[in-house]
Amino acid sequence: MPDMLVSLVHLPPIRPLIEKLRAEGIFIRRPNPWEATSLREFIEKHFSRGWADETSIAFSRQPITAFIATHGEEIIGFAAYECTRRNFFGPTGVAEQWRGRGVGKALLLACLHGLQDMGYVYAIIGAAGPVEYYQKAVGAMVIPLDEGRGIYPLREDPRFLGE
Repeated sequence: MPDMLVSLVHLPPIRPLIEKLRAEGIFIRRPNPWEATSLREFIEKHFSRGWADETSIAFSRQPITAFIATHGEEIIGFAAYECTRRNFFGPTGVAEQWRGRGVGKALLLACLHGLQDMGYVYAIIGAAGPVEYYQKAVGAMVIPLDEGRGIYPLREDPRFLGE
């Protein structure tokens, strides 16, 4: 899965999507510190322990560098940024029964706006599984390096490669 690059200068508007989801009883917001365990359990249940580990870094930042989607008291999706590496988006996921409603795109845009607020002009989507999704949603492009492998398979710190 390749890494992708996305411009933060020309992001699509998030407001119409937030309003559409709100009308369906779905809310996008940053998690509160006391929701760290609930979010971790959601990620482990629906995705993986590794993603839960990555996302836990979001709670060490101020503001928390993650967003959740909720319906009632239930977490139904999440997205994080500045967890894996600086300026990286991800991981992200929406529970299967809630997909196809725009929840993932709203979470993506919320995080990309968070990166924009930090002063970044571009962001990296790490190990982007659904390449076409990110191309369509935010105009992301594949970074043509390392045969599409990015940082995840590295056995040593990138600064020591090639020495």
